[in-house]
Amino acid sequence: MIRVLIVDDQQLVRAGLRMLCESAPDVEVAGEAADGAEAVDQAARGRPDVVLMDLRMPVVDGIAATRRILARDPRARVVALTTFDDDEHLYPALAAGAHGFLVKDSAPEELLAAVRRAAAGEQPFSPGVLRRLVSRVVRAERAPDPPGGLTPRELEVLVLLAEGLGNQEIADRLHVAVTTVKTHVAALMTKTGAGNRVRLAVLAHSCGLL
Repeated sequence: MIRVLIVDDQQLVRAGLRMLCESAPDVEVAGEAADGAEAVDQAARGRPDVVLMDLRMPVVDGIAATRRILARDPRARVVALTTFDDDEHLYPALAAGAHGFLVKDSAPEELLAAVRRAAAGEQPFSPGVLRRLVSRVVRAERAPDPPGGLTPRELEVLVLLAEGLGNQEIADRLHVAVTTVKTHVAALMTKTGAGNRVRLAVLAHSCGLL
C-alpha cells in the first residue's frame, strides 16, 4: 500500500483527494493537513510515502513545508499540487525538493498515476509543466551531441520518457514488462550521464529526438 498525506487549505479539495485516493486499491490516506505547519507534524508522525502538497497555504506555505519534511525524512516523495503552473511556483518547489509537479485540474487517473510513479521513485509532471521545464533548461544550456551507443529500443524509451510517460505507460506502449523499461532507463542514465528522468528528457529535446 502507498501511504499518502493530503495537504491543502481547502476542506473541499482535501475531501475530493481523499475520495480519489481511497478509490484506489493500492493507496491509503495516512492523514490530512490544512497548512504547512500541520503537514510537517503529520508527516513526522505518519511517515507517508507520498505527500500531495498544495503550495499556497496560510501559516507555512507548501514550499517551506516541503523543505522541512524532506529535511526530516529524505525518503518522502513530495508532489506539488497547485492551481498555478507558472515559473513562480514551479522552480521554488523543485528547489525545495519536490519530486513532481501537478496542476489541480489534472485528470483523476493522472493524479493517481503520479502518486504511483512518485512512490516508485519516478518524477511525475503535468505534460505542460514538463515541456516548459525542459524548454527552459534547453535554452540555458549548449545543445549536446546526439547520444551515441544507444540501442534502437533505448532510443524508443528515451523518446517516450521525454514525452512524460511513466514506466508502466512506456511498458504498455512497447508491449514489454515494466522491469524491462526500468532496465532501459538505468542503461540510458549510465550511457548518457543524465542523473534523472528530467535530464534525460532535456537530452532528448536538445538533440532533436522529438
